[in-house]
Amino acid sequence: MKQALNENIRQLRTQQGWNQVEFATRLGVTKQCVSNWENDNVLPSVEMLTRLADLFHVSTDHLLGREAKAVLDVDGLTDQQIAHLRLLIGDFKSANAESDRFRQVIGNQKLYNPYDRS
Repeated sequence: MKQALNENIRQLRTQQGWNQVEFATRLGVTKQCVSNWENDNVLPSVEMLTRLADLFHVSTDHLLGREAKAVLDVDGLTDQQIAHLRLLIGDFKSANAESDRFRQVIGNQKLYNPYDRS
């Protein structure tokens, strides 16, 4: 399920460890303004939407809930570092797929545990 803009703003803000006052200060707005966005009372302007995306290092589509993919900011990294990240991401995806296949095969079967005395 896609999240709404207000939920995405709140989630991204809290992931950064910012309270509403700190977040508002970074953007040059009031705490009340941030509260209004997060409570879905008011929408940020288009200009503010782009500032929010830049601050969080995400796309405006991600903020708006139109994009399910997360975006990594690789600015300042070398081509070699970016290549390593791509390999790591591929490894994580493979491990997740293998884990999913294992769960499908095992299902609800109880696995042998030599320490289980029941």
